[in-house]
Amino acid sequence: MDVDRIRNVALIGHSGEGKTTLAEAILFNMNVIDRQGKVEDGNTVMDFDQLEIAKKSSISLSCACGEYKGYKFNIIDVPGYYDFESELAQALAVADSAIIVASASGTLTVGTERAIDYCVKRKIPAMLFINGLDKDNSDFIKTVNAIKLKYGHKIAPLILPNVVDGKMKGFVKVAYGVLRDWERNEYPIPDYLKEAYMEARLTVCEAAAENDEELLEKFFESGTLSAEEIESGCKKGINSCSTITVLGGSAYKNHGVFNLMDKIISTLPSPKDAGIQRAIVDGEKTPVFPDENDQTVVRIFKTVVDPYVGRLNYVKVISGKLKVGQTLKVSGWGEEKISGIYTVIGKKQESVQELIAGDIGALSKLDNARTGDTLFEKIDTRFKAFEIPPATYKRAVYAVKKGEEDKIFAGLNKLKDEDISFRVDKNAETGEMLLAGVGATQLETVKKKLKLKFGVDCELTKPKIAYKETIKGVAEAEGKHKKQSGGAGQYGHVKIKFESGASDGVYEFVDAVVGGAVPKNFIPAVDKGLREAIKEGVLAGYPLLNLKATLFDGSSHPVDSKEVAFVSAAKLAYQEGIKNAKPVILEPVMKVTVTAPDTYLGDIMGDMNKRRGRIVATDQEGELSIVTCEVPESEILDYTAELRSFTQGRGRFVCEFERYEEVPFEEQAKIIEQAKKDKE
Repeated sequence: MDVDRIRNVALIGHSGEGKTTLAEAILFNMNVIDRQGKVEDGNTVMDFDQLEIAKKSSISLSCACGEYKGYKFNIIDVPGYYDFESELAQALAVADSAIIVASASGTLTVGTERAIDYCVKRKIPAMLFINGLDKDNSDFIKTVNAIKLKYGHKIAPLILPNVVDGKMKGFVKVAYGVLRDWERNEYPIPDYLKEAYMEARLTVCEAAAENDEELLEKFFESGTLSAEEIESGCKKGINSCSTITVLGGSAYKNHGVFNLMDKIISTLPSPKDAGIQRAIVDGEKTPVFPDENDQTVVRIFKTVVDPYVGRLNYVKVISGKLKVGQTLKVSGWGEEKISGIYTVIGKKQESVQELIAGDIGALSKLDNARTGDTLFEKIDTRFKAFEIPPATYKRAVYAVKKGEEDKIFAGLNKLKDEDISFRVDKNAETGEMLLAGVGATQLETVKKKLKLKFGVDCELTKPKIAYKETIKGVAEAEGKHKKQSGGAGQYGHVKIKFESGASDGVYEFVDAVVGGAVPKNFIPAVDKGLREAIKEGVLAGYPLLNLKATLFDGSSHPVDSKEVAFVSAAKLAYQEGIKNAKPVILEPVMKVTVTAPDTYLGDIMGDMNKRRGRIVATDQEGELSIVTCEVPESEILDYTAELRSFTQGRGRFVCEFERYEEVPFEEQAKIIEQAKKDKE
């Protein structure tokens, strides 16, 4: 197979719009499968994971390949739900083009909008497939017009629906001027469609002409273009990302899918025609071309764990030839022997001896290489990391059965091979193990995979907030530890001044004793006692910050004074002094940057005010508003889902720790009450 005859296509778009069903129809038309499976029946090629079958929805990208008219199609089916956006980034890092699948609902759905924006921003060639045209109330024209309302002349429909008695019976191929029914028979355009056809053809001619100066000149002179010239102009527009052509049909009924496949061949780019892959080669930014005579460079874009083959790494051969028996270097750390190469059709693999530049397949039995790694033959080559969405949704992880904590964390580390967008971190302040991801659905999926693959149950709860305590006033306190029990006694006596203003912002001890009231050898014990004491504040038991403690007096006993006694005396003074020094609770305040269409600016700002947040700055980037604010961490534990809800999925945010601030009095009472309950 020559590189010019390969098409690497990702199916993307809103969840539930029919991407997996479209993949099924394409595979059926290539004779890869004998019959079309159905998502609701759980028997599609692409949704083979147990959880996908149960949910009736894709949760990770999957691949399949086949041949059509002498061309090899590598199809990547990408989940549409927000929580699995990293799968989109991984797929489009290796796909040479995208088909955006949209429902014929008459509106621009959020998922379609995000998919188009993603492709436009990153210069990924794309076409639209309006799906579900067999359904009642489906409307191709209204849907196209809704999309055009935002994207204008960039959208170029290549078909005109033929609707009879409220049902779509076929379509006009606008470039070629013929009517095609669902059985692919072609007829002259009927009179009732001629006016709409002439208007549609003019629109397509304009879109094609704008991508080629010669075609533009001809269009101005003659007012029309030939079918071949329209195809050529549209192909240039798609490749330059200035045009997104539109087709339609029903993936479920396999209507319009052959027409789509023909356009995949004629208008979507081969790996050679696609945008140049840029890599870091020997430390320099360098374009890498799909030349099979160049050094072998392979990029791992996905890892799955197959129950029979073991760990499979999905790869794209960027350049050279990938052959069984090769030993390739891995950027940054070592080598891998290539022992098994496969083409992939869902969960099935077929062993092959080689893959050429531009092709997609899978490798088995790699020792250590992971998703994102680059394998190369000679010269150190690596690619920019995948654009993984921020892991803003966090939950604490607890084992349902005591003693299974190690199993859970070992399982999570293995699952990170398959899903690179979640993190597992230990919060040093609270001691909790935190699972951070893109959203609640993703973390619930991880939890279910732990049960299915490793047999362990975990519980996900809201994480604890790492509150602190401090003092606002000044107080002096005395601590006396005196113990006599028949033998040698214990005696320690200190007077300490407590105030805020530690030199390091945490704790400062000052020895201001004169005259040896506290012997020098016991002063370190006082310091030790205070260091232990500040681990718990007097209000709710949270660590105390910014304490300056000055030891200015005390007394000792020539026989009974011991280190342990002065440690205890210091703690007694701490308890008494801090209570009288106006203690308060501090809470972590986060810097949050929210990005959303400017129509939601007022909603975002109003919502932040309800969360005790402060707006720091607002900015504009095209049609997007960027709001920077500071808000207590306790107020944004569920912000991921809530922001999605009131922005219809169009808003996103990132956050980072900014500083600690005093908690308002009424909130402090709630925190203290909760701390008491937790200790019971």
